[in-house]
Amino acid sequence: MLNTLIHGAPTANPPLMIVHGLYGSGRNWGVIAKRLSDERQVLAPDMRNHGDSFWSDDHGYRDMAGDLAQVIEAQGGRADVVGHSMGGKASMVLALTRPDLVCRLVVADIAPVAYTHSQIQFIEAMRAVDLSSVDKRSDATDQLARHVPDKTLQSFFTQSLDLKERRWKLNLDGLAAEMPKILSFPEIDGQFNGPALFLSGGTSDYVLPEHRARIRALFPKARFAKLPGAGHWLHAEKPRDFEASVRAFLNMGG
Repeated sequence: MLNTLIHGAPTANPPLMIVHGLYGSGRNWGVIAKRLSDERQVLAPDMRNHGDSFWSDDHGYRDMAGDLAQVIEAQGGRADVVGHSMGGKASMVLALTRPDLVCRLVVADIAPVAYTHSQIQFIEAMRAVDLSSVDKRSDATDQLARHVPDKTLQSFFTQSLDLKERRWKLNLDGLAAEMPKILSFPEIDGQFNGPALFLSGGTSDYVLPEHRARIRALFPKARFAKLPGAGHWLHAEKPRDFEASVRAFLNMGG
């Protein structure tokens, strides 16, 4: 079972499961999860090969969707789901293969298509950090800065550093080997007929107009919204706007 952080107590609303993206963890979502837990219990799992969850040689979306299904079943059997990037793809596969478990779905800055944006350069950047010389997080940040100029990403990656053990809480070798699967999207026959919001960063190029037909074929009730001024890491760049959009969608009638 995935390691899962739980915020708040059960309420009359379905619990909300937040599914992080590649190189993330449930902890990355702590502030947003805590704020949303005023109205519903929030579950923030670490995906396989991430955080404090188990490592596996398999990192395909059907496997990840199966992991998420277990978490929801253990918490009562139905949940709203928010997923970002890789977590958004896993959440879409969950909704398509186990629609009985998902009430409302929010997909953050990703489409059900294959991408050519390889993320392998970040694995190389993390592998290049000399962990034997790292005593505090800023030591790792300084080394990462040579390969990753974006300060938001430097801080994001170092959240997955176990300082005490001087190791990454990421199965870098496993993720590198499975990168073709992570970039792709499985062929699935089925639809999710529940409410779905595709929320994108206004400056991101991950969800394009040409993806809409594919999204609508799988998610007939899909709505689309953008967060102005945010890129692919929209929840980190505009956390209050992201939280407000998710809250409004979860609380909509019908």
